[in-house]
Amino acid sequence: MLGRLKKVLKSLVNEVVKAEKPVEVEEVPKEVKKETTKKQEKEKKGFLARVKEVVAYKEIDVKKLEPILEEYVLILSELDVAYEVAEQLMEEFKKKLVGMKIRRGTDERELVKKALLESIKTLVSVPSFDLVEEAKKARAEGRILKIMFMGVNGVGKTTTIAKVAYMLKRAGITPVLAAADTFRAGAVEQLKVHAQRIGVPIVTKPYGSDPASVAYDAIEYARSRGFNVVLIDTAGRMHVDVDLMNELRKVAKVAEPDYKILVLDALTGNDAVEQARFFDEAVGVDGVILTKVDADAKGGAVLSVAATIKKPILYLGVGQNYEDLIKYDPNWFVEKLLGEGL
Repeated sequence: MLGRLKKVLKSLVNEVVKAEKPVEVEEVPKEVKKETTKKQEKEKKGFLARVKEVVAYKEIDVKKLEPILEEYVLILSELDVAYEVAEQLMEEFKKKLVGMKIRRGTDERELVKKALLESIKTLVSVPSFDLVEEAKKARAEGRILKIMFMGVNGVGKTTTIAKVAYMLKRAGITPVLAAADTFRAGAVEQLKVHAQRIGVPIVTKPYGSDPASVAYDAIEYARSRGFNVVLIDTAGRMHVDVDLMNELRKVAKVAEPDYKILVLDALTGNDAVEQARFFDEAVGVDGVILTKVDADAKGGAVLSVAATIKKPILYLGVGQNYEDLIKYDPNWFVEKLLGEGL
């Protein structure tokens, strides 16, 4: 997971360290700087005489780095980091390197790595929320939390809904599933199997039924039986399909979801970014779940999605089991990229 991106960032840190140039600077203690009177001048000189060490620093040569950073924009874009995001990252990194002086004896790689870490954090840190906590809050307030899931076919949307249902069930909250994907053959049956395995109720209608009516019935079912979370599955034709977008808007209008969650496949790279933009403009997106992150050797999709649409990534799918849904934490993500071995 994230292997190739991690190697490239390691290489970038090494290139920056090589570009340092030595600068001689005499360090004057703060206490001495405060001495200003002539009477104290002699005393100050005597004190300075006792300060034998002239501290040598290394300074980052940012001008020398510019061609290197430009090259890494291209390298990162080959790893599914959106070009604009790669440019933004290198610009942030350069700002943090300007004027950086590294004291002799200090581990310069660690300082450069920290600057890169902070640069990535500025791009991927978006205020987020936790679905389990939101469900608990809704239960305490006596209302139904409605979550609508969107995403094109093949991204793992239905499995992701099952994982979220399992996560909620483990937290003591039983959700109702709404099988509102009445378009794709097998979609209802697939969600039914998950519901039976997890032990949660599901509301279905025959294929070809109005998806909005399925969502409505599921909400009414939850209200009449005391459930306080409804997870709504939706159809996942191509994101450029006008009929699909109109259908999703209708479901959203009828169900009035608290959150519209977009499920994206990390393996689709920059297409995931385009899907995110399109869904956000057409229907609106409140949060993202990225699937197949464990199989993503390049690693750029997480960085790109977080940085481009400025919507929170809530969870990462890292396997096929119900437990394989981990909460996304920007600090964890950056540590994964810049942790051990870098």
